[in-house]
Amino acid sequence: MRNRISVAALLAMALGWAALASPSSGHQGHAHVPEAKERVTQPSADKAPELPADLAKALPFPTDIGGDFDLVDQTGTPRRLKDFEGTPLAIFFGYAKCEAICSVAIPRMVEMVDTLKARNVDVQPVLITVDPKRDTPAAMREALPKYHERLIGLTGSRAQIDVAQKAFQVESKVVYVDPDGGEIFAHGSYIYLMGTDGKFLTLFPPILGPERMATIAEKYLKPPRS
Repeated sequence: MRNRISVAALLAMALGWAALASPSSGHQGHAHVPEAKERVTQPSADKAPELPADLAKALPFPTDIGGDFDLVDQTGTPRRLKDFEGTPLAIFFGYAKCEAICSVAIPRMVEMVDTLKARNVDVQPVLITVDPKRDTPAAMREALPKYHERLIGLTGSRAQIDVAQKAFQVESKVVYVDPDGGEIFAHGSYIYLMGTDGKFLTLFPPILGPERMATIAEKYLKPPRS
């Protein structure tokens, strides 16, 4: 059985933020903005504490995250995880109409990708929808270019999305129906970094700035200097 608590607990130890200890700290509707007191005590996004030497050996996280999926992209092309073999991925679970955490996490993810590109590290950004009813290929094809021209959106049936969410330990649920905008989802907020072999490497909370995420990702993706 997968231990969801251990994922967040390891992340909290690695980054030194006890606020991340709950695996459901991803957005619950729109109520995921820290309280004022928390904002005062949290470190700056680009000045996250360095990983202590005694914790460095704990990474990559010893937990079962990731797995194959059978979805389609915004062009209608079938996509499985193995199709990306040889290319690292940055994956976020959200939806195109999300105006809360997605509007923070996706821009930070693609900016991290651009920062890594400038450092000669090529990472493919991917958005897997939690709202397949509205996020059709056509809808994602229209919505995603506002974030990045290389952002791939993946969608499918509700059952196919459920398989992908289960593999990445992502929960989602409808928490409100906006009469004008439709369903509002609560969903996870982490960005997942996957290696060239499709295996999970690490994850980032969107509180981290793009530069900081890129620096951490680079350590996983670039071979150590001899």
